Amino acid sequence: MKDVQKMQTQPAPRAQSILFAAPHRSMFFLGGVMLLVAFILWALELASRVGLTPVLPWTLPPGWMHALLVLGGVFPPFMFGFLLTAMPRWQGEHDVTQSMWLWPWRFLVAGWAVTVAGTLVPGLLAIGLLLVLVGWWGVGRVLRRVAYNDNPDSLHARLVWCAIAAGGFAVVAWLGFAISGNGIFGRVAIDVGVWWFMLPVFFTVCHRMIPFFSSNIIEGYVMVRPRWVIAVIIGAAVAHGALSIAGANALTWIVDAPAAAIALWLSWKWRLVPSLRVPLLGMLHIGFAWLGVGFAMSAVQSVAALAGNAVLGLAPLHAIGIGFFASVLLAMVSRVTLGHSGNKLVADRLTWGLFLGLELVALTRILAEIVPPASSAGVMLAAVLGWLAVFGAWAMRYLPVYLRPRSDGRPG
Repeated sequence: MKDVQKMQTQPAPRAQSILFAAPHRSMFFLGGVMLLVAFILWALELASRVGLTPVLPWTLPPGWMHALLVLGGVFPPFMFGFLLTAMPRWQGEHDVTQSMWLWPWRFLVAGWAVTVAGTLVPGLLAIGLLLVLVGWWGVGRVLRRVAYNDNPDSLHARLVWCAIAAGGFAVVAWLGFAISGNGIFGRVAIDVGVWWFMLPVFFTVCHRMIPFFSSNIIEGYVMVRPRWVIAVIIGAAVAHGALSIAGANALTWIVDAPAAAIALWLSWKWRLVPSLRVPLLGMLHIGFAWLGVGFAMSAVQSVAALAGNAVLGLAPLHAIGIGFFASVLLAMVSRVTLGHSGNKLVADRLTWGLFLGLELVALTRILAEIVPPASSAGVMLAAVLGWLAVFGAWAMRYLPVYLRPRSDGRPG
């Protein structure tokens, strides 16, 4: 009886301490803030292009600013949170202790706060990126120890770590751009960030997790997870990035076309259509299907460039960036948040509706590259406002979860 009374009189855990109870909580919270901040700034820029708001005094060209914040500040915290949680389980390790990941998180928070300010205040950008680089190094150091343990089946973990290291190189390139103003550094940062960092991480995680999740849900599911597709898809991404850096975009079809065929083949073998009966699983499958679409669009663009024609603009990049990266992110982060908060692994109507809204955002952003130039800025603004509506509602639904204890009373 005394023990019961003692439990009843104990104060509830503070939201601050709960936020630091597990790495996915802190990292996902940072990512959730950044995905709103980065796109609010981009919305203000696009609104100024159509005369709705005054032009802000950006310290670097707005397109570069957008790429920097999205590739460096929006997606990576979510990726770090997932990997710091999942990779130890892949490798048969104990959970990563708070002392190992908390200080890098603090550097990332400080770094992106200063970097965001540095998009408007001269002199801060390089300082912010230097802080980000320290935090990135700290996360990479933790993940390397986990990836390179004695587990004989470490392929996925080690591939992901190599991609994280490439992402760190992209941050170095951004730092070089901030210091020198030389656009070559910015181009390298974007190509490395997309093709050597983000695409390999997202594909590797999908290759490991989507068949596993599907096998537990789809009746009569046959797991198809050949390792040779990793070599082809990631090899194609690395080659595409290298060709783009070299200015040989007219040749990327050589790797884009087979990568598109194999990615679409995987969507079929992984049974996209049956997965739609379970929205939380179907979201992952739909997001992955965009990879094949994006590679196919990139191949078409490259062949057209070979013939001297410029088509599709940034549409292939956004098919991969919004269609593949953002869709898989929303699906996977929602799943991890539900599972690690003690809730049922079921996508409610709001989550499913927001995901479908994100698919509409992807289509709208692609459309902006096809409509006449006079209409492009307005369509882009509509896409950004759609993004903010989707992820604003998602943040209201999910960010408070990271400040509450697990509903089942378990730690983490």
